Amino acid sequence: MNGPDLKARSPWSKLNDVQAVKLSPQDNRVDHDITIPGSKSFTNRALIMAALAEGTTTLTGILKSDDSYWCIEALRKLGVHVEVEQEKVTVHGCGGKWPVKAGGVYIGAAGTIARFLPGALAADTEGDWTIEASSRMSERPIEPLLNALEHLGAEIEYLDKKGYLPIRIKACGIKGGRVSISGKVSSQFTSGVLMASPYAKKEVTVTIPDSIVQKEYVRITLNLMEQFGVKAAFNEDLSEMKVPVSHYVGRELELEADASTASYFMALAAITNGRIKINNLSIKTNQPDIGMVDVYERMGCTVVRGEDYIELTGTPSLVGGFNISMKEMSDQALTLAAIAPFASGPITIRDVEHIRHHESDRISAICTELGKLGIRVEEFCDGLTVHPGIPKAAPLESYDDHRVAMSLALIGTKVPGVVIQDPGCVSKTCPGYFGILSGLGVGVEYLK
Repeated sequence: MNGPDLKARSPWSKLNDVQAVKLSPQDNRVDHDITIPGSKSFTNRALIMAALAEGTTTLTGILKSDDSYWCIEALRKLGVHVEVEQEKVTVHGCGGKWPVKAGGVYIGAAGTIARFLPGALAADTEGDWTIEASSRMSERPIEPLLNALEHLGAEIEYLDKKGYLPIRIKACGIKGGRVSISGKVSSQFTSGVLMASPYAKKEVTVTIPDSIVQKEYVRITLNLMEQFGVKAAFNEDLSEMKVPVSHYVGRELELEADASTASYFMALAAITNGRIKINNLSIKTNQPDIGMVDVYERMGCTVVRGEDYIELTGTPSLVGGFNISMKEMSDQALTLAAIAPFASGPITIRDVEHIRHHESDRISAICTELGKLGIRVEEFCDGLTVHPGIPKAAPLESYDDHRVAMSLALIGTKVPGVVIQDPGCVSKTCPGYFGILSGLGVGVEYLK
């Protein structure tokens, strides 16, 4: 296992000088109202669309994380004027014509930017750029996306290994027409094609020959495109989507809270018989991880679904003994796996084979680390079964993966002495994660 890629950490990251955190259960019952940072999914989609737009866009409630930092830096390298003030960003759009026509951009470990930026660059009619990423991001395949863009007329050169970053893009516009792209590996490939399509020479029809993992993220893309003035036509299962020749128009937009981040704090209340109220998240969101609310309810928690909040109260004994497909909310597969030892029966998680190709092989990682805690786990190609047990304290690896670190930290809120190595990796999506846990009463000791 490789160590953390500190080059991919941004100035917005925290804890880079911290080797590990040692966690201990809170002294008092968790009973808090909290506000969650903005959605990574919305932030990076909106930043790219705002940069391509005509006119100025103001985004409020952005997520200040490594991924959004590298997105903003890439846009600046391309000549887009971006102003950041706290959680507000003002983007002066380039109208689909990038001001700086040549050079290199570095995107850290930002998978969203690796999938969204190539099409946005290729859609310009002139330019010559390279895209480089962190060592781990450079191991994650993007060939389905690049094949689709090349089919539409993009000129792309692999600078190292075929199908992977780094790449060189020589902009000559995209012609439009029909293009097919698999949705099995990542919904972001589909979103990357859709986001560039308004700038094609003619209408683009995107077809999905199989099915899209986490298709709600594609709906988020389509909805955001419409908010920026581009209305696509699509069928119910998103197997065919048509994007007209058009352009984005700058606007003011308030971004949603991140449902994925919110889920960790709901899980905290679930396993500690506490209460958490998320003040700035609605059940009406299209973010698929909001589905964890139903999972927590199935496990015996009490949920209040307010108009603009969600409140969850835990239970003395979580209910287990079920199988569940986590295909549509696979980012929360590790969260469920981490709290599963505290349930009344085994929990089997299925349909998440694609998370083996994320920041780490997440299935292997969570099985290995739960095993260190003395928990019985069965690993499958597309998931795992976690059996009930009493975890014992142990030092745990984070694999330079924010979701591994945040999920395993939950166990430390029940089991004294759990240690998470390289906690700084959470800066990819929630730099303040351990600070929020501390504010909720969880013991967090930083080890340097």
